[in-house]
Amino acid sequence: MQMREAAERVLFARTLEEKLQLPPIDVCDEQPGPAILTPDGPGRPDELRIVEKGVRAEFPGINKLDDDRERGRMLHFLANHELLAAELMALVLLKFPDAPREYRAGVYEAMREEQMHTLMYLRRMKECGVHFGELPLNNYFWRLIAPMETPMDFVTRLNLTFEQANLDFSKHYAGLFRQVGDSATAGVLEKIYQDEIGHVGHGVKWFRKWKDREDNDWEAFNKALVFPFSASKAKGLAPFNAEGRKLAGFDEDFIQHLEVYEQSRGRTPVVHWFNPSAELEVAARRRGQTFHPKKMSAAMERDAEIVMLSAIRRDDLLLMRRPPSKEHLAHLKKAGFQIPEIVEVGKIGERKLSGLRPWAWSPDASELLRPHQPTLPDSAAWKWREPVPDEWLSKEIGVRLLEKLNITDRGAVCHELDAAMAHLKSLLPNGPALIKGAYGCAGRDHLRVSPGEEAAARDWLARVLPQHGKVVIEPWRQRVLDFSALYEMHAGETRLVGLSVMDNDSHGRFLGSRVAPKWTALLDDEVTSFLFREANALEWYRNTLPPVLHGLLPGYIGPVGVDAMLYRKPDGSLGWTPVVELNVRMTMGRVSLELLAKSQQGKKGRLRIERKARLSEAEIAELHSGNLEGGSILLTDPRYAREFLVVWEVI
Repeated sequence: MQMREAAERVLFARTLEEKLQLPPIDVCDEQPGPAILTPDGPGRPDELRIVEKGVRAEFPGINKLDDDRERGRMLHFLANHELLAAELMALVLLKFPDAPREYRAGVYEAMREEQMHTLMYLRRMKECGVHFGELPLNNYFWRLIAPMETPMDFVTRLNLTFEQANLDFSKHYAGLFRQVGDSATAGVLEKIYQDEIGHVGHGVKWFRKWKDREDNDWEAFNKALVFPFSASKAKGLAPFNAEGRKLAGFDEDFIQHLEVYEQSRGRTPVVHWFNPSAELEVAARRRGQTFHPKKMSAAMERDAEIVMLSAIRRDDLLLMRRPPSKEHLAHLKKAGFQIPEIVEVGKIGERKLSGLRPWAWSPDASELLRPHQPTLPDSAAWKWREPVPDEWLSKEIGVRLLEKLNITDRGAVCHELDAAMAHLKSLLPNGPALIKGAYGCAGRDHLRVSPGEEAAARDWLARVLPQHGKVVIEPWRQRVLDFSALYEMHAGETRLVGLSVMDNDSHGRFLGSRVAPKWTALLDDEVTSFLFREANALEWYRNTLPPVLHGLLPGYIGPVGVDAMLYRKPDGSLGWTPVVELNVRMTMGRVSLELLAKSQQGKKGRLRIERKARLSEAEIAELHSGNLEGGSILLTDPRYAREFLVVWEVI
């Protein structure tokens, strides 16, 4: 019997009996014949015709594995996949008659095994009371693989993608069925798992023969895949099976990369981007200069960009300047994080997206994300936008908010040196004052001035005013508590997400943020009594502030943070500054709330930023010891960190 004859019968036969009639093990391949064109679909009896939208099996949970009907539905779905695999292998033999004989012999052997797999599923499915064809059959495999133009396409699409994913599924479900005493179904899946290792191994062998020798396996695999294929499809919706991949011939580097790799499997992704120097970039642009971050700002951009992991959902995309190592991603995954697709800047391509979420809508973010505007649907919640007005990223916007609220105890915005000095001198008789550069961030470009320090303040203002264009001057307060109210603004709605406590140093520079399911758990009795009984702060942040924010920031959609302060008055009583600053962007407080939502329910959380140089290797290793159920998690990849390490601690 010729190999071509066997392949034609598997591909074109109109009865299931003919399709599944096993051809001889040894066949002749001396007359492979001419290459055929790809048919619209395989030959099938009417009741087994594949359609665009067949029924996808909802694989039974552990509590339903003993339900015959549930098992039968799953087996029906899998039987169609095995039959399609046999038909596609027959198509390879007929479409590429000039492929190496050794390769064709391996495909032929795998085709016979796929026929046997189908027969095994059909027998077990019949025992479960389900008839093949009583449910619709989808054409997903055929639609994605049949248009292949080379044998390499088949290897990467079927062997290295779908069959590799089955290494996870078949092993996992075989174990589950054996646990509940269904040895018959477990036996089928165990046999298929063993054969699948061989099929994937055959693909690995020829993939390495045909790939560019300058690329390693992981690089070559990703280059070979075209949309809608991605490496994420090479993992099953089951625990990752590194052992099976080793047996199939993958090397450790490929396996580690794949284990942490993710890409959307259905929902188009939202892109997240970390640009924490937004305020400094606006200040430079206002001076007519191109923004180049200084050493520490550049280090923060790179070292802390992983914090965007906090707000990401499965299937989203994280844009990064330098992605973490695969080892660090594996650490984060082990700690309990869902790892999104991570793409280096400039490498997204022309994919469809469903939203854009930068840290702040500053000029650099708008420019970077502008090319993706056409890919967004009209229904996108987070559309591309022009940069927010400069004022929205300055300290001035907080003063304007206090004006809208008719709160007279607020700072003054000064643009000129003489005006700034005049206002400063008016405050100093009553005690120290605080000067803030309009575009300072996280407590930087702040100066505390005490009586008698006017000359030094003038020199500081002479330097800072040209950089920022304006400053805010306000009385200095004896801080008792720094906290933030975090909001999400939508069209017509401003929602309070939660509150956080900020840990700042004596100069007001940000060190970290603390959150808890009940905010009062972070406060002492005196503070709790004042905020909730005297100030009625929660009611104020929940109901009074949102409509004013909505009017102050027309058209804005995204995160907003309102920093506030409790301070000690000269008489020893507490005072409250409800708005210290307004941040029209993402904040570390919001990051903390999002991380808390991913952590063990009922636990507190603390986000902190450590200086790498101040920690020993042993101390850094200790930061790797926890997970989302408890302990500390080092978010930053320590091997790539320049200056800072971001740590999330579940308490």
